[in-house]
Amino acid sequence: MSAIPFRKMHGLGNDFVVIDGRDAPIALADAAVRAVAARRTGVGCDQLIVIEPSPRASAAAYMRILNADGSEAEACGNAARCVAWLLAQERGDGRVRLDSAGGLLQADVGPDRRVTVDMGVPRTGWRDIPLARAMDTDRVDLALGPLAEPVCTSMGNPHATFFVPDAEAVDLAGLGPALERHTLFPQRANIGVASLIDRRTIRLRVWERGAGITAACGTGACAAVVAAHRRGLAERRATVRLDGGALDIDWRDDGHVLMTGPVALSFEGTLDPAMLAG
Repeated sequence: MSAIPFRKMHGLGNDFVVIDGRDAPIALADAAVRAVAARRTGVGCDQLIVIEPSPRASAAAYMRILNADGSEAEACGNAARCVAWLLAQERGDGRVRLDSAGGLLQADVGPDRRVTVDMGVPRTGWRDIPLARAMDTDRVDLALGPLAEPVCTSMGNPHATFFVPDAEAVDLAGLGPALERHTLFPQRANIGVASLIDRRTIRLRVWERGAGITAACGTGACAAVVAAHRRGLAERRATVRLDGGALDIDWRDDGHVLMTGPVALSFEGTLDPAMLAG
């Protein structure tokens, strides 16, 4: 295998190694993904993103999302902003449509590296999350330590959002692994702990499925606003404050969730074939 060029990007500290696989297919074993994602011995990232051709004529490209543990994710809001920005620079067009395992995403790229992505319509049925059994997803029968009765939402990927008085006080590193892999979640789940600052401001921390605690989670921020509004705790439009910064979320009346936030390009390089051999 020859060396592969990459870009290191991030959205509010949620960081990615982005590879362009449109000209030649790129298949990476789980071990190779883990090697690239390793913080001390690899490039280091929360997710590895492969840009591929889309089978849909309406999409500029397909975005494949590989978690740091090698598993594949259906959706990633921060990565969608980064890939949309790259494609907009390439195409000279600020409107970009992305294909992904979670569906089509429409992005609008501003001149200040702020990107808005239409993340689609959240799904709230227990089969959509999915959960292992029928349950009211507004108050799910799940508890561990100080966390109880999350709201479960699918933003193309599964989220469980727990509302707590103080998100900072929760031992998310200790609780996240067990909740992510709880038997209630057959496809595992992203675990969010959220505190309401006011009806338009939410503090959120997220344990991401396959990546652990991240500085920001775009789909988690969307799920938090949807969950808070379902509970009557927040408006449909709110700012979500994550460890790495803030995202603006708008759950429109037509059901679509719009996420707006910045993107950053950190550096470019090439991946050593020895690392990719896994």
